[in-house]
Amino acid sequence: MNEGTAVVLLEAALRAFAERVLEAAGVPHEKVPVVADPLVAANLRGIDSHGVQLLPHYVDQLAAGDVDPRADGRILAESGGCLLYDGQHGLGAVTSTTCCAHAVRLALEHGVALVVAREATHFGAAGYWAEKISAAGLIGIAMCDASPTVPPWQGREGRLGTNPISMAVPKPGGRGWLLDMATTTAAYGRLEKVALEGRTVIPEGWAMDRQGRPTTDLATALQGFLMPLGGYKGSGLVMMVEILCGALGGGAMATEIRGIRQHGRLSRVNHAFLGIDVGRFLPLEEFYARMDWLVAEVKATPPAAGYDEVLVAGDPEWRAEQERRRTGIPIPPGPWQALVRMAERLGVPLTTQA
Repeated sequence: MNEGTAVVLLEAALRAFAERVLEAAGVPHEKVPVVADPLVAANLRGIDSHGVQLLPHYVDQLAAGDVDPRADGRILAESGGCLLYDGQHGLGAVTSTTCCAHAVRLALEHGVALVVAREATHFGAAGYWAEKISAAGLIGIAMCDASPTVPPWQGREGRLGTNPISMAVPKPGGRGWLLDMATTTAAYGRLEKVALEGRTVIPEGWAMDRQGRPTTDLATALQGFLMPLGGYKGSGLVMMVEILCGALGGGAMATEIRGIRQHGRLSRVNHAFLGIDVGRFLPLEEFYARMDWLVAEVKATPPAAGYDEVLVAGDPEWRAEQERRRTGIPIPPGPWQALVRMAERLGVPLTTQA
C-alpha cells in the first residue's frame, strides 16, 4: 500500500475494524459497539480528530490500567432532576451512554435534568452525547473537562482543559441544530491530526509557545499550549465548564486531570449532561416552527465577501456525513499508519479498503 495515499473505508468496514481492535484490547464484547460507535460517528461527520485515530490512545490506556473496561459506574445521589454518577474509571462511552439515559428519564419526569459524572474517562466528541439526549425530543447539552493544556488568559502555564460544550436541538424527521465546540480555538486532536498528516504549520490563533506567544509552528505548539477561544472570554467559558463538571460533581479538577495521552495515571475527568423538555414551555410543533424560522432567517443573510453562503451550526458535519456515507471515510496516511502499527501489535487483521 502506498504510504502517501489516504485509505478510504466504508462505514461498515471502519466500524468492524474498530470493534475488532477494542475486543482485542480487552473491552467486553457487549461494550465494544458502545465504544466504537461515537468514534465512527465522528469520522462520518468529518470530526476526524475524535474518530478512530483515538484508538491507539484508548488501547494504550487500557494496557496501562488507566481505564477499567469492566466498570459500569454507579449512581451516587439522585434528587429530583439532579443525579450524581461515579464513572469508576470505566470506558467513557459506557458511562456517558448510561448518564444520557438518566438525563432523558429525569427530564421527561421533571422538565429539566442535570446529570454529572465524576471519575470518568474520555468520551469523544461532545456532540454525539448531546444528540443522544435530543433524540428523545429534548434539548440536549453535553460538556466535559479535560487535562490542563490551556493557560488562563494572560498566563503561560497550562491550568485548564479544552473543555468542550455541545448543544443539540431536535427536529422530527430531519436534522436539528447542533453546536459542538471546544472552548479553545482548536482541540488538541487537531494538532495531532496535523502531525500525523506530516504537516508542520497550523493556522494562526490555535496555539502559543511556552512563553505565551502565538505560534503557527506545529512543533512549537506541541511543546506549548492551546489558546482559549476569544481570549478572556474563552477563559471564562473554560472555567464555566469546569465549575459545572468538576466543581459541581465533587471530582478532580483542572491540574488534577490527566489526558488520554498521559499513561500510568487515572484520567479522572468529569462530564455533565443536561436535558430540557421543550414541551414544558410551549407546544412542540410551535417550537419546531420557531426553530425553522430562526435557522432560515440566519441562512438567508447575504454572504460576506469571499463566501458563497451562510452556514449554521451542524451544517458542515451534516454535509460531510452525507458525502462520506456515499463515498467512504478517508483516513490520511499518517493516522492510517498509526492504526496499522496498533493493529499489528494486537494481532488484528486490517479491514478491507473500499
